[in-house]
Amino acid sequence: MKADAITMQVIRYALERIADEMGYTIVRSARSTIIKEVMDISCAIFNEKGYTIAQAHHAPMLLAGFEITMRELVKRFPPDSLEDGDVIISNDPYMGGQHVMDVQTFAPVFYEDELVGFVGSIAHMTDMGGAVPGGVAGGMTDIFMEGLRLPMIKLYKGYKENEDVFAILKNNIRVPEKTLGDIRALVSADYVGIKKVRELYKKYGVEVVSECLNALLDYSERRIREGIEKLPDGKYSGEVYIDDDGVTDDPVRIKVNVRIKGDEIKVDFNGTSKQVRGNINCPIATTYAAVYYTIIAVVDPHVPINSGCYRPITIEAEEGLVVNPRPPAAVAARTNCSQKITEAMLKALSEAAPDRVMAGSHAQITTCSFSGYQNGKRWIYIEIMGGGMGARSFKDGKDGQDSHLARFMNTPIEAIEIEYPVMIERYEFIPDSGGAGKYRGALGLRRDIRFLTDEVVFARYGDSQKFPPPRSFRRKTRHARKVYS
Repeated sequence: MKADAITMQVIRYALERIADEMGYTIVRSARSTIIKEVMDISCAIFNEKGYTIAQAHHAPMLLAGFEITMRELVKRFPPDSLEDGDVIISNDPYMGGQHVMDVQTFAPVFYEDELVGFVGSIAHMTDMGGAVPGGVAGGMTDIFMEGLRLPMIKLYKGYKENEDVFAILKNNIRVPEKTLGDIRALVSADYVGIKKVRELYKKYGVEVVSECLNALLDYSERRIREGIEKLPDGKYSGEVYIDDDGVTDDPVRIKVNVRIKGDEIKVDFNGTSKQVRGNINCPIATTYAAVYYTIIAVVDPHVPINSGCYRPITIEAEEGLVVNPRPPAAVAARTNCSQKITEAMLKALSEAAPDRVMAGSHAQITTCSFSGYQNGKRWIYIEIMGGGMGARSFKDGKDGQDSHLARFMNTPIEAIEIEYPVMIERYEFIPDSGGAGKYRGALGLRRDIRFLTDEVVFARYGDSQKFPPPRSFRRKTRHARKVYS
């Protein structure tokens, strides 16, 4: 074996396949519909320095958080503090996490007693304690209301559960059998990843794999730089609004300023609102994810996504803004903000690449939580509603989608009715909800839910009730038409 371009691509696809297999392990092993049906998950593989090498084809929003979390992890856990079978858990939004409901686990990969990398998995839990069942509600005003926040600690030590950590988790969660089962599913995925990555090193050898991984990072960087170079140099901006923060009625401004110069892009958030009292604040990991997602989608959507993609991109977000809040700001409804970051980025890039962006979409992730008791047993049902995607320059928008960043799946009616005391009376597209045009916007969704038990607690967050999506982001500048005619 040798480290050439062909071997690099073979190893790349092998690692992506491993990451996907880790994800399907979670889905097959999980207890909650939010994971096993909606697939609010992702998995990734990292080198020994913590750089992302390959990631699963699941929720893009969760991936940049891995990148930032791994920087913290490699600082806190040097190689001599780790052993085979260790699993580290964290869900702290101020340590590279998303919100407390998204639990991350990481495991070191050793080959012949040498640390060669890490595997990681993340999934949305049904409940992590806090003020509201399911953690889904607007108006929470600090991080402590949102649920149990875990620092980076060892959940497993040498393939054995850390019983003290599991006891703390069990004591703070409303339906522990669900959440603990889901967390164990994450660990199972990590162990699958360890096994498969080791097999790869055994087949190709440490030297060849290491050289190919470095070449893969450089390859992705080169492709992104080549894509950026095709865009016209200049300064572009996009501005959109979140309805409010759930506490006051004041709109919250999201503004991005994009500067393209040569083969690099710089994005800053000057002009964006300060952090707010409500829980729409967006942790920096999610902000990074929204920016990376948009740039990659416009520049080169087929590039192997890894840390190399991020090298030509600089992001500046002043601490204290709604897109980079200071603790203990609440962040549970961060998707209200992250969706708007993506919309603002598309608006800005529509001037540089008018044929590569879509019109505005419903730009929210309407997450609902229902909970109650049936026959003395607690249940929590999380539902994520999709909406209409914006039209493209050559095709209609996609109906009934979850919008940007998430890629969540539909929750089948049968799965809901089997697990929870509910009946779905209607689930359909809303006729004519996409708007007219040469290429129409997409249709939204309607779901009518009847509950078969009393005293159900309902909580939700969402957005885009006051500020409708723009009809089009395209700005027909002479400069842009020349480049993309």
